[in-house]
Amino acid sequence: MAAALADVRRRIESAGGDPATVRVVAVTKGFGAEAVEAALAVGVADVGENYARELLAKHRQLDPGGAALRWHFLGAVQRNKVRELAPVVDCWQSVAREAEGEEIARRRPGATVLAQLDAAGTPGRNGCPPGELDRLVGAIRGLELEVAGLMTVAPPEPGAARLAFRTLRRLADRLGLPERSMGMSGDLELAVAEGATMVRLGTALVGPRPARSAGPPPATWAAHPSGR
Repeated sequence: MAAALADVRRRIESAGGDPATVRVVAVTKGFGAEAVEAALAVGVADVGENYARELLAKHRQLDPGGAALRWHFLGAVQRNKVRELAPVVDCWQSVAREAEGEEIARRRPGATVLAQLDAAGTPGRNGCPPGELDRLVGAIRGLELEVAGLMTVAPPEPGAARLAFRTLRRLADRLGLPERSMGMSGDLELAVAEGATMVRLGTALVGPRPARSAGPPPATWAAHPSGR
């Protein structure tokens, strides 16, 4: 994974970002705990998961008291899963509704959260529309959660992706939110050029995701040489 991380840092720098300040979140969805250990071994302490079951399974396999590892929950927040996740998750990146914030605040007062923005109005995508973001952020701030910033998943088309990233940056600036979690393996450069402070990388860092099955996450992981 060291070579993949070096490639990611080159991509960040080529897009005008500072690899020392743009935080890389390793998205290990579909991989086993070995991928998390590999990320930690190269200095990537932020790990993102989309599914509660996978995050909890990996947490049980690793040292739960390890201060170096920071878990980010990236999937849609299901309130019935918050109780289990609350002691483990360090950053909830996908809060899209006040009720989700209420449940997080009840289970882990003062938790760090990002409000997820649906900047492009993509059908079926989790996120808060831009016109409702002020109300959402105000509501979850009122719950005494630490609202650190905004997150978005951009459309695949580059022009639409750039517009989504610009929208997030404008809204984050207006709301005084420093963290901008935007950009994945395929649109990292666009996101960094538009001011990303955090990028969520699966394929570029861990390699192509294995086919998802009904069973537990795979127990083995092999480094992907190109990181793309």
